[in-house]
Amino acid sequence: MITRARLAWIAFVPIGLAAALWSTPVGAASQELEPRLLSNVPVGTNFLLGAYAFSKGNILLDPAVPIEGLDAELHTVVGAYVRSFSLLGLSSKVDLVVPIASGDWVGRVEGRDSSRAVTGLGDPRVRLSVAFAGAPALTREEFRGFTQETVAGVSVQVIAPLGQYDPARLINLGSNRWTIRTQLGLSHTVGNWIYEGYAAAWIFTANDNFWGGNLLEQKPLATAKAHVIRTFGQRRWLAGDAGFGFGGRSILNGDERDTRLSTFRLGLTLAWPISQRHTLKLVAASAFRIEKGPDFDVFGGTWQYMR
Repeated sequence: MITRARLAWIAFVPIGLAAALWSTPVGAASQELEPRLLSNVPVGTNFLLGAYAFSKGNILLDPAVPIEGLDAELHTVVGAYVRSFSLLGLSSKVDLVVPIASGDWVGRVEGRDSSRAVTGLGDPRVRLSVAFAGAPALTREEFRGFTQETVAGVSVQVIAPLGQYDPARLINLGSNRWTIRTQLGLSHTVGNWIYEGYAAAWIFTANDNFWGGNLLEQKPLATAKAHVIRTFGQRRWLAGDAGFGFGGRSILNGDERDTRLSTFRLGLTLAWPISQRHTLKLVAASAFRIEKGPDFDVFGGTWQYMR
């Protein structure tokens, strides 16, 4: 168990590295910058994705944790599968994401130099998305005559505690708890421009084996995102992305900590087809903490196969 002196300093928010990974854009759970989530596709379309990202900076940890001058380098490989289908006549998608990461962390814990290098599986996640307005479920033949204008949709994502986790270590790739994210989104197309806005809430279960058997809880985290997208013909587009996260204060053994997150993110996403079924995406993003939260840069690329 952690001593009372240590309890006075601990304010770790282990949102789970999978959330900090799948930001092709790669980033912290507070804002995953994912443009064009509401784009309609024909029923029965399948996507396979492979992604790599490199992140550097204050990754994963809240700055109030007793790690001073934290610096990290993180290499992430992500595999994902997406399928579109009809749910009560509404255009819907289900996706599965599995991340693997290798990282090096360096900092000072309670005045002593400390570091960790770890490679392993992050927390996988599954998501259901449903467009309840403006994007009917269409066959490939029907889709040829469809023009997307205003679309509204919701999604529910579950992050499972299956990633690498060692309760004797402060830094881990997994979170050892379940996380649920609910999100509401709106997209509007005007000519070659697409404007999107999203609002989401992250809900966390308790980690009852945090750093030596302590109980870590976390209040919900609210996020908002906006994207401005310029299309350049079929499947070619460039997006400017912004996100803000607020809340998520942690509670350790019933003692509420001064760890309210307040972070901001900016990013660019470029998608370019290389053949009829294959598309490449390039991503660059930066996270800035206003009060507490992650502060890092990330660069990555995604290969996407559609069938």
